[in-house]
Amino acid sequence: MFIQTESTPNPATLKFLPGQNVLEVGTADFPSIEAAEGSPLAKRIFATGNITGVFFGIDFVTVTKADDVEWDHIKPGILGAIMEHYQSGQPVMADDHKPASGHAEHTGEDAEIVGQIKELLDTRVRPAVAQDGGDITFHGFERGIVYLHMQGACAGCPSSTLTLKMGIENLLRHYIPEVVEVRPVAA
Repeated sequence: MFIQTESTPNPATLKFLPGQNVLEVGTADFPSIEAAEGSPLAKRIFATGNITGVFFGIDFVTVTKADDVEWDHIKPGILGAIMEHYQSGQPVMADDHKPASGHAEHTGEDAEIVGQIKELLDTRVRPAVAQDGGDITFHGFERGIVYLHMQGACAGCPSSTLTLKMGIENLLRHYIPEVVEVRPVAA
C-alpha cells in the first residue's frame, strides 16, 4: 500500500491519500480523541500522539498536529497507523456511526435562498476546499448573513478568513443578492 501525502494551506494539517475510498459518502470530523470513538481509523491515528484533529473525506484523511511538534517526527507514525488500519480489515467507521452529509437543515421563509446557497457551496466551493483537505458546510442563514462551518484543513487555517470573505462571500453575493455577509461558526 502506498499512501501519498500532500501539504495543505494550513501548515498544521497534512492530507493523506491512501489510494482507496475512506468514506463512501459525506465527511467525518473528529476534533478530539473523544469524538473519534465511532471510528477505528481515527482512534488509531489519535493514538500516535500529538494529534489535535482528524477529518475524513471520500478519498482522503487530513490530520492536524499539535503546534509544538514537527511533521518529520510524527508523520511516519501516522502513515503506519493508516496502513495498519487498512491491513486489519476493520471498517473506517463503526456500524452505528454514519458520516455527516454536511449541511444543516433549514426550513422557513428563506428555504429557496438556502437551497441556492447550498447548491453553490456543493458545486463551486466544496470541491475546491476538498482539494485542500477540508470541507465547508452550511450552518445557517439569518438576516442576510450566511453561517458556515469549516472542517478538516479549513478549521484553523491562516488563510481561511481570506477564503471566506474574498472567495465564498463574493461568490454568494454575486449570485444571491439577499446574501450580505458570510461568517464562520465553531463546531
